[in-house]
Amino acid sequence: MRYSRPVGAFSVFVAVLFLLAGCAAPLPSDPDQLQYPALEFQLPEVETLVLDNGIRLYLKEDRELPLVQITALIGAGGITTPKEKTGFADLFGSVWRTGGAGDRSPEELDEFLDHLAADLGAGMGPYTSQLDLSIRTQDLEQGVSVLADMLRRPKFASERLELARLQAQEQVRRQNDSPGAISRRLLMAALYPDSSLGYTPTHDTLASVSHQDMVDFQQRYFAPNELWMAVSGDFDRDTLMQLLQQNFGDWKQRQVPDQVMPTVARPKSGLIQVVTKDLPQTTVVIGDLGLTKDDPDQYAVRVFNYILGGGGFNSRMMREIRSNRGLAYSAYSYFQVGRRLPGPFVAGTETKNASVVPAVTLTREIMSELRDNPVDQDELQLAKESQINSFVFSFENTHSVVNQQMTLMFFGYPEDYLASYRDRIAAVTADDVQRVARKYVDLSRQQIVLVGDPEEFRDELEQISLPVTDVELNENPETVR
Repeated sequence: MRYSRPVGAFSVFVAVLFLLAGCAAPLPSDPDQLQYPALEFQLPEVETLVLDNGIRLYLKEDRELPLVQITALIGAGGITTPKEKTGFADLFGSVWRTGGAGDRSPEELDEFLDHLAADLGAGMGPYTSQLDLSIRTQDLEQGVSVLADMLRRPKFASERLELARLQAQEQVRRQNDSPGAISRRLLMAALYPDSSLGYTPTHDTLASVSHQDMVDFQQRYFAPNELWMAVSGDFDRDTLMQLLQQNFGDWKQRQVPDQVMPTVARPKSGLIQVVTKDLPQTTVVIGDLGLTKDDPDQYAVRVFNYILGGGGFNSRMMREIRSNRGLAYSAYSYFQVGRRLPGPFVAGTETKNASVVPAVTLTREIMSELRDNPVDQDELQLAKESQINSFVFSFENTHSVVNQQMTLMFFGYPEDYLASYRDRIAAVTADDVQRVARKYVDLSRQQIVLVGDPEEFRDELEQISLPVTDVELNENPETVR
């Protein structure tokens, strides 16, 4: 039996392509010879304005869906948390969201948001405190009202603080379950010994955080002139401005104290920390301090990192450690460009216990090779093109565009940062890559953490030429300070 299929739009499209192909030059037999027009990408425009009381707005309308997304950012975070109150930032973010606001109790706020089918999140990072709201267009008035309550009149209900504290203390109790978590914790403590970036919460530090601590933080740092708002989606601009005036217009500007950044210095000498865990493989992390957003080296560093271990199967670490030597399933590296303080530079892998020293040695040899010899042009070009081509994925949706613009301005990035990003990556040379490799790769000061069973590799550690110390995990964190 012969079946026929109705001609759809796709079939017509294909037919048109064949017709056009018949009128054009014949296609080459080698796919590598196919030529394409250059991709053009223009940064989306975002409206910016400042209200009379200092609130900074970043707006972009998008009528595709009947939703509005709002990110509200306050310019103060947990970076100045004293060591004795480590864990404050996570507790604050949790209780800010769950602790009620305005005239609503925690339960009433939860029920109200559920009724609106709204998604509201809250959190505190090192430098900022942030709310994220997604709400239907028809409920925008209620959504802006809730945001105003959260920013101006949070309750931080004590019962929700106690619940968040118990959950955080349970995480502390289980903090030694994951070798990856152990290695990251010890590495950050080694890189940031005098900063909250390197502190780890304990039962005692979590117990010391009080309701009054949260109230004091909100009253000290929350002010309209410290508020940045990114709004995107299906909203009417005039209506939005009226709602903001109704809910925030009487919030007066005031002087807010600056958060003093802690001092951070690169380690003066390297160290290998060994944690004994009864495991068939060892988690390996190698770290040092990197750079901040203000460092012009960041573009060359991004290319260098891609070549080292950030480029997946195109990176030297993956190619040598996994493909050529079979020492591990994966290997990676990353440079986290710090917003205020230098971010960490980390390379890592997981390998069987007997292969730990070969894997560490090979990683450091790859780093030295990048220091000692310029990369070839093909490898350099691949790394640059990958960075340039992946740039567009920073703009996957309208809110990511608006939120990114706001965040960059908050942290003081140059106004042309996004517009010039691809050109700056394209301008990186082989000499630039070698220069930043020499600047940021210093084998003598690297901090190495090994979490696994050292019986099979301890005698070989002297080959790495760094001092070794054994770290005893505290299995009774209630007593730790």
